[in-house]
Amino acid sequence: MPKNALVTLRHGPYQSCGVVEHRTFHLEGLQAVLKADGHQIILEEIPDWNDVQLIVNGELVFQCNITDLDFGGDGQLDPLCQQAREAVLKAY
Repeated sequence: MPKNALVTLRHGPYQSCGVVEHRTFHLEGLQAVLKADGHQIILEEIPDWNDVQLIVNGELVFQCNITDLDFGGDGQLDPLCQQAREAVLKAY
């Protein structure tokens, strides 16, 4: 996939401190990694709990549990962020 791809980052709510709502704290590293590659990111809230989906050209290229991503940070040391980055780069 060339640089400057449009990536839709769909994320569902997750439970933290007994409250279930959409939050982006676990997505900061993933967003940083994708932006460093020059991709544009659109955040989209979905109703599926704990779910993260990366959509490129209308195709689901990566999916994981949002709580498995590292909280905050730049995503450089998070293996899931690196897997997501590779999935976006391999997308057509």
